[in-house]
Amino acid sequence: MDSAEYERRIAARFANFDQDRNGYIAREDFGTAAKALLAEFGTPARSDKGQSLYIGAEALWQGMAGIADVDGDQRVSRDEFVTGAVKRLRDNPERFAEIARPFLRGAIAVADEDGQGATAEAAERALRALGVAPEAAATAAKALLDGNGRIATEDRVLAAFAAYFTTPEPEE
Repeated sequence: MDSAEYERRIAARFANFDQDRNGYIAREDFGTAAKALLAEFGTPARSDKGQSLYIGAEALWQGMAGIADVDGDQRVSRDEFVTGAVKRLRDNPERFAEIARPFLRGAIAVADEDGQGATAEAAERALRALGVAPEAAATAAKALLDGNGRIATEDRVLAAFAAYFTTPEPEE
């Protein structure tokens, strides 16, 4: 895959982070995503799971801003996102996983409604709450399951999150 195609695929994911659709990714977008996820599962923001998710959202924002906000204006433009994400994924996918892990850990905990691990249905609901299209959410949720029908491992979710940036958009 050439560099231009890789960047196009990553840029297509920008809208999932730009929750308010203002053309930039900012700290508020991560709070909005956390709030949507908590609302989907009826989880109080002040609960342990809620606080973990908000802390994870802040960590993901800080990590993204640290690698992508080159002009220091506390928001990430589409171009900054493409450049930052491409660099992070190509140069060091493990580092990318480090900045995403706290948020994904919190999201998995919120989606785990019975303490036995999140189900495919819960994972799909979580992804839809975060702005992933229904068909893509269903496919992704199923891919994350172990043999017992629950989310397999945090590492598998992290790998899927990174892979999401490199999957092609469906043909229209």
